[in-house]
Amino acid sequence: MVSAPATAARPFERYVAIGDSSTEGLDDPDGRGGYRGWANRLAERVAVAQGGLLYANLAVRGRRTSQILDQQLGRALELRPRLATLFAGTNDVVARRFDAAEVAADIERIERELVRAGATVLTFTLPDMTPVMPLARRLAPRIEALNRALRGAAARSGARLVDFAAHPVASDPRLWSEDRLHANAVGHARIAAALAQALGLPGAGPEWRQPLPPAPARGRHQRLRGEWRWFRRHLLPWLWRHSRGRSSGDGRQCKRPELAPVEWTPRGADGRAGIAG
Repeated sequence: MVSAPATAARPFERYVAIGDSSTEGLDDPDGRGGYRGWANRLAERVAVAQGGLLYANLAVRGRRTSQILDQQLGRALELRPRLATLFAGTNDVVARRFDAAEVAADIERIERELVRAGATVLTFTLPDMTPVMPLARRLAPRIEALNRALRGAAARSGARLVDFAAHPVASDPRLWSEDRLHANAVGHARIAAALAQALGLPGAGPEWRQPLPPAPARGRHQRLRGEWRWFRRHLLPWLWRHSRGRSSGDGRQCKRPELAPVEWTPRGADGRAGIAG
């Protein structure tokens, strides 16, 4: 890979991503022991489109919206982003106590500060999680409240919002990882494509909305085995960790704390690139 040449046509010269595990990139392995994720994928697309980009990713898994406000916003503003992405609220939704008004106020403050600093801000809603995780029926009212909060905050702050909740494909289980809480590589690619379209990047269209081919039918026993495997491998450890007041992000640092050039090599018409480090 080579660093992009300098160019005067870089409206998004500096991109800073803040948020939780989704922005960090779980579960989209990068092949080097880390995670790629939609933020990296979006950075790659922006770098290809404009001939270069400085990119930082301050997200840390497990963070709630108030923690993103307290721990990430200040540093993000110091980096003077021209493009910023914020996705927050999932960890608030699954917490014991959820206050949609508080989350909305924090999200709106983050977006307003970034917009006031001159950044184009992107965010998005959560889709209906029931097809992915049947137990999510109990969380559906909270997810709907979060999405209303996200829509309202974006409308007031001037952020651009991609409403994944309005597109059924976002609830296809095949876009989600085995833990059913994080997108897989295909899901992260779809998120990046949607955000690229929201930015009006060359070649970014509505294809991300297209449904996947029909899935093969699964028998009852196959479904039950899948539910038990998920319960044992993912839900029980999550419940145990949270019962002890612990988070998957305890002691972790963000993966890309400083602005650094996105190193890329265009590969034909698909505009693919890669991020080192």
